[in-house]
Amino acid sequence: MKNIKVNCHSSICIDDAYYFDPFRINEKKQNAKIVFLTHPHFDHLDPSSIKNVINSETIIVCPKSCLENLKQFANKIVVVSQHQKLTIGGVEIETFPSYNFGRFHPIENGFVGYTINLNETTYTICGDTDDTPQLSQQRPDILFVPIGGTYTMNAKQAAKLTNKIAPKIVIPVHYGEIEGTQGKEAEKTFLENLNPNIECRILIK
Repeated sequence: MKNIKVNCHSSICIDDAYYFDPFRINEKKQNAKIVFLTHPHFDHLDPSSIKNVINSETIIVCPKSCLENLKQFANKIVVVSQHQKLTIGGVEIETFPSYNFGRFHPIENGFVGYTINLNETTYTICGDTDDTPQLSQQRPDILFVPIGGTYTMNAKQAAKLTNKIAPKIVIPVHYGEIEGTQGKEAEKTFLENLNPNIECRILIK
C-alpha cells in the first residue's frame, strides 16, 4: 500500500505516477505519467495542482467537460466518454458514468469514473457519484469510495455499496475537506457498516 497516496479529498496518486483529480498539491513534483480527471468541478480539476505534477510527457485523460479548463496546458489530452475501454500509456482503462440522482452531477453531464489495471492490480476511482448500477458492476481489487455525502453518497450508502462490490481493500475518500462533506464522523459510520472481511485503509489524515 506504500504505492498509494491520498493527498486530500479525492486527490489520489498511485505509483508516484498516476494522479486522479489532483487537488491542493503545493509541492512541485512533475512526476505524473497520466493525470486522470473525473469532472471539471474546482475540487477535482485544480489547474495549479496539475501544473505541479505534470511534465512535458504527461498525458491528461478527461471527459469533454474538462477541456475548457485545460487550455493552458500543451500536454497531450485524451478525451474519454462513459462506457469506454481503452489503453493509454500502457495502462488498461475502463470508464463508467459517475453521477447523482436528481442533484449536483446528472448523468447527462458525461462525468466519469475510472477502473484501471496496473501491475495486475485493478483500482476503481469513483468520482462524485451515488450508488449507481454502473458503479455496482465494478469488481476492482482496490476501491476508492466517496463517503462524505451531499455531493456523493453518504458513509452508510458507501459501506453498502462496498459490501456489494467486495474489493480486497477499500479506501474512503471525498470527506472532511470541503464545506458540505462530513468529516471524521463519516469514517466511523462507514466502518460500522462495512463488512469486516473487507480491509479498510484510512489514508486521509
